[in-house]
Amino acid sequence: MKAKDVEGQVFERKMRWRAIALIFVILFLCACDRPSQPEPKEPVPKEAQEEAEAQNSPTPQTAPTAQPVAVSQEAPEEGIRLPRVDPLEVEGDMTIAGSSTVFPLSQAIYERFIEYGYADRIKLDSIGSGAGFRLFCQDGQSDIANASRPIKEEEVQACASIDRQPIEFRVGTDALAVVVNPDNQFLTNVTQDELAALFSAAKWSDANPDWPDEEIERFVPGEDSGTFDFFVEEVLDQNPRTLLDAPNTEFSEDDGYIEQQIAGNANGIGFFGYAYYKENADELKILSIENIQPSAEAVERGDYILARPLLIYSDANIIRNKPQVGEFINFYLSHVNHVIEEVGYFPSSVQGLDESKNKLLEVTQ
Repeated sequence: MKAKDVEGQVFERKMRWRAIALIFVILFLCACDRPSQPEPKEPVPKEAQEEAEAQNSPTPQTAPTAQPVAVSQEAPEEGIRLPRVDPLEVEGDMTIAGSSTVFPLSQAIYERFIEYGYADRIKLDSIGSGAGFRLFCQDGQSDIANASRPIKEEEVQACASIDRQPIEFRVGTDALAVVVNPDNQFLTNVTQDELAALFSAAKWSDANPDWPDEEIERFVPGEDSGTFDFFVEEVLDQNPRTLLDAPNTEFSEDDGYIEQQIAGNANGIGFFGYAYYKENADELKILSIENIQPSAEAVERGDYILARPLLIYSDANIIRNKPQVGEFINFYLSHVNHVIEEVGYFPSSVQGLDESKNKLLEVTQ
């Protein structure tokens, strides 16, 4: 064999081995980069799989699920703490009727009562304080009366005739809002005398010669309303005829209707609970009285003359014979200061709320 042939064969073998070695290097590097395979797992029981899926699945957007009061019920930071009520365990229907002013507050408490688990029915009506007391004291058809004024002596006597002794629970404070149409440019503040004239005179100029010689259009709560009674007592020297006989005056138990009429009438004026003004502040203009507007500070100090209590009434026998009524009042007093400002009213003082809680404890313990 020639030397050249031998050298060529050697060269070919070297190249072949080098190629094989290169292939092994490439295969080794690829093997290092490949992700490791997980170790085989034991089979998961079907029940555990379903539980894990339920925990990891997104929560559907539905109505709030009732939670036990022991976990979710708030308690006031100050004052008496009533025994906890679990709405999940409260059974039995009840009827509440009365003041249109207290209505939105009682409605807010009712909605929270349902949210926390109450599953039965509360019939809640806005019919005015006077009508509410008739239903409670004469007809005996309601368990709780909402009121924006204290009960009258004749109403107490009517209650006694059907063996009911009304118990008063103060739940907050309201301030009457005197409102006009936003287009009214001449009224921002009134004195007490001017306020009385505005709800008796025929024209603006009759109340103040600097005001327009145009007829006043009044929209006010009716006689069955505690708001009517309170305004007459505080502004019109306790003479309801002053307002009842005033020209161009429309009466309604529906505060929403009153708001709509004033919002749509440039010469409109009226009054109702502060919550209704706050809810519709973009459509109304509120007046100061003696340069003071209603506020938490003015109400607490007693500076605003049209501040008044918000009340609910029940009876000891009702509370004892229908435990759900006492439990609802307990829940009301325990939660009211958590919702009252959102509704549009002012919280009762700790002392005032404690007095109400003590009344309930005297009946239930």
